[in-house]
Amino acid sequence: MSTSSLPGPAENRWTAAVRRDPRHARHHAERWHRLEASGQDIHGEARLLDAMAPRGAHVLDAGCGSGRLGGHLARVGHAVTGVDLDPHLIEVARTEHPGARWEVGNLAVLELHETFDLIACAGNVLTFLSAAERRPALARLAAHLVPEGRLVVGFGLDRGYALTDFVADAAAGGLRLSQRFGTWDLRPASDDFLVGILTRE
Repeated sequence: MSTSSLPGPAENRWTAAVRRDPRHARHHAERWHRLEASGQDIHGEARLLDAMAPRGAHVLDAGCGSGRLGGHLARVGHAVTGVDLDPHLIEVARTEHPGARWEVGNLAVLELHETFDLIACAGNVLTFLSAAERRPALARLAAHLVPEGRLVVGFGLDRGYALTDFVADAAAGGLRLSQRFGTWDLRPASDDFLVGILTRE
């Protein structure tokens, strides 16, 4: 199947949003600050990931944003690397979460020269990828997993990335959806949201 015939947006949605509004990344980071200040729980994903890995595990936060998830995991004792496309969000992560390594990078061409016990791709990150980026990104994430490692993804199934398309893209990248849930606290699978645990084929 040619790239042009794959389902998905023609352009990376984050890149398009930043082009429309140069302050988009700043607003995104500030939103998480407001939610935390209001008392909302913003660490549900991180608690699940922490429970899935032994203390001191090597964890990749893929599409890390301003470091909300990876920063929490670093504070509880994991060796965390975060990668995001947006330089502003990486600067915020470096400032607010100095206990982890933060890098600007595109998941579709990711090359960190190391492997990870656990990779997280939360916050609807996969739905922002263009059609041309989806399969390469999943393949690059698979390449960064240790043989028994796991990739945990979370995204809304109403955001333009159908479950059947995701499963096909994951398979093309060498990954298998081994477990599926509807929420980050592991409620049953639903048609609204996917929390998926993937392993290498």
